[in-house]
Amino acid sequence: MKLLKEKILEEGVALSDTVLKVDHFLNHQIDPVLMVEIGKAFKERFASEKITKILTLESSGIAPSVMAGLEFGVPVVFARKRKSLTLSEGLLTSNVYSYTKQETNTIAVADKFLSDEDSVLIIDDFLANGEAANALVDIVQQAGSDIAGIGIVIEKSFQPGGGKMRNAGHRVESLASISSLEDGKIEFLSEVQV
Repeated sequence: MKLLKEKILEEGVALSDTVLKVDHFLNHQIDPVLMVEIGKAFKERFASEKITKILTLESSGIAPSVMAGLEFGVPVVFARKRKSLTLSEGLLTSNVYSYTKQETNTIAVADKFLSDEDSVLIIDDFLANGEAANALVDIVQQAGSDIAGIGIVIEKSFQPGGGKMRNAGHRVESLASISSLEDGKIEFLSEVQV
């Protein structure tokens, strides 16, 4: 996705060989025009799937998921990382380890929002080691829902997450695939390889 790649090059910062900071448009401050285009891109890539729900993880996955939900005309469900007084019974849960935050969180979705009649598109902001995607897959499977695919805004293809998800039989569509962040330089995987 050309617009996303331009944003990454203009405003993204490689903090290390494995960490990309994109807080100017995705993780902290959100560029709504870019989010609309991301929603359209996910709709285009998964147009052949009969999607009934979109599932993401709070909080950075919510904006791209809502825009995709608008395009598909389906509800968006987000897994919560924090406990809530209103979210205490009938939960589907899984654990996610965050390498950037160096902590494990239990994520939860109320089971009333996913059923065995749903075909779910999982969307997240990043795919690196696959921890978040794997936890979301776990929740969908607990609900008995079908997984239509996994949509990723930015995949770090030099880390194992994408390979793990694809080897497990999941369709993964990434809007931007980064092949390297070495020496502070952001390089994209060539379109032929994606």
